[in-house]
Amino acid sequence: MLRRLVVVALATGGIVMGGAAQTVAADPPIICPPGTEPSPRTGECIIVVTDPGNPGDPGNPGDGGDTDPVVVQKCINSLVSPPGEVPCSSDKGWWSNGQNAYCRALAPQPPLSDPAWEGNTTGQVYECLRPVPGGWGVVFWIWLATPPGGAPPDPRALAQQAIARMNLRAITIGIVPEPGPVSIGIIGMPTWMWAENPGTTTWGPQTQTASAGGFMVTATAKAQRTVWTMGDGDTVTCTGPGTPYADSYGKKSSPTCGHTYTRQGTYTVRATTYWVVTWAGVGQSGTIPLNFTDTTTITMGEAQVLNS
Repeated sequence: MLRRLVVVALATGGIVMGGAAQTVAADPPIICPPGTEPSPRTGECIIVVTDPGNPGDPGNPGDGGDTDPVVVQKCINSLVSPPGEVPCSSDKGWWSNGQNAYCRALAPQPPLSDPAWEGNTTGQVYECLRPVPGGWGVVFWIWLATPPGGAPPDPRALAQQAIARMNLRAITIGIVPEPGPVSIGIIGMPTWMWAENPGTTTWGPQTQTASAGGFMVTATAKAQRTVWTMGDGDTVTCTGPGTPYADSYGKKSSPTCGHTYTRQGTYTVRATTYWVVTWAGVGQSGTIPLNFTDTTTITMGEAQVLNS
């Protein structure tokens, strides 16, 4: 059954995008790859895509199409002579024997009004790359009822892979009085707390993707708050990275994140930053909470009054 007609314009030595309701003009001369022919009217290369169902992607017995289901154990490119085995996955997606192409689901999916859906409301629209001899590649969109590589991967596992690429870590504590044996704060005076040089790895936001078998998950991480455990029994929650102290502020309190000690002593200060990672892909979405902690020590004392 003729499922759709894809028109693409090709130029020597390149990959040109083509898809549903898309026509790209090409400068002459036109050299069409095997399996295509130039249109006598437009001079473009025409590919007729016939949908035989999905008869035999790895791990998938197929959706029938116009023929009986066939289980194929290998990924075969039947457009080369003789037909040859190819890797079943690449960074372009999962090999589809039915399409002779690497296909991955579009993210986000086009609206249902897009002609690529062909009137369907289930399944997904895929972007497929079909390699051809001589270094050519043809990219096209097609609707498929089932994934070309069988069952999709666990999207939460892909989200974790995306998070691993973010290299998230704890903030570096900024605090006045400064840590160290020669720096002593005065009780009753404001203590300022902040994140030193907050960036995408210590405060966010940061977005990364991970893919497998043609499926992709996008994850975005952002810090929500930092909970400061001050060591004197008090905690302070700050929803931003805080304001770095400058000498010009004098005895003022921090406008965003501060505390006041009332007793002398040496205090261990812990700053725990709580993140939320939102992810979406493979038809699902969710959130993953994370937290990271940095620790420092400060000393508070009394102001001494000298009488002469």
